Amino acid sequence: MAELPAPTEPAAFWEARYRDTDRVWSGRPNALLVREVTGLRPGTALDLGCGEGADAVWLASEGWRVTGVDISPTALERAARHAADAGVGDRTAWERHELGHTFPEGTFDLVNAQFLQSPVGLDQEAVLRCAAEAVAERGTLLIVMHAGWPSWQTEPPFAHVFPTRESVLAELALPEASWTVETSETVRRASVSPDGEEGFREDNVWRLRRR
Repeated sequence: MAELPAPTEPAAFWEARYRDTDRVWSGRPNALLVREVTGLRPGTALDLGCGEGADAVWLASEGWRVTGVDISPTALERAARHAADAGVGDRTAWERHELGHTFPEGTFDLVNAQFLQSPVGLDQEAVLRCAAEAVAERGTLLIVMHAGWPSWQTEPPFAHVFPTRESVLAELALPEASWTVETSETVRRASVSPDGEEGFREDNVWRLRRR
């Protein structure tokens, strides 16, 4: 694999990450997305940091009309192919944005932000505030983030401050009169190291409803 660009160049970093391997992610939707969205009435959805499109394709298969956003053209090309292969190409659209600098226009019934955590420049707080602003009336904002490194990760690969459930809600500063916190939970799941060591990782999940 070619050496990744310097961390000061997010667009080049992520494009190299996708370009230099055939597949980065599993192709399956995130489990907490499935858990939190199942049962919601389908409408329009915005998938931030969509990667190779697994979440967007699952949403489209459930009846949502989805706009997927990513910084990498290669990731977006793969996402579009995945949607076409799954027979939901007509229910998906793809836009390239460097979140924190540009953001999709319009409002959506669901805004999905799964693991917007990066080793390169990303104004996470600003992006999540934009995500909240993009939620339509009576719509849903779903955020999922890692709460820490895996239990077997004794030497973190890069410096990172993991947000807490309380800190994210405080940074969003959503007015209680306009929003309801429907889920705020830390979930532990099994995690296996590249060497086969069994352990766990914890993720935080927030589901918020605009009134």
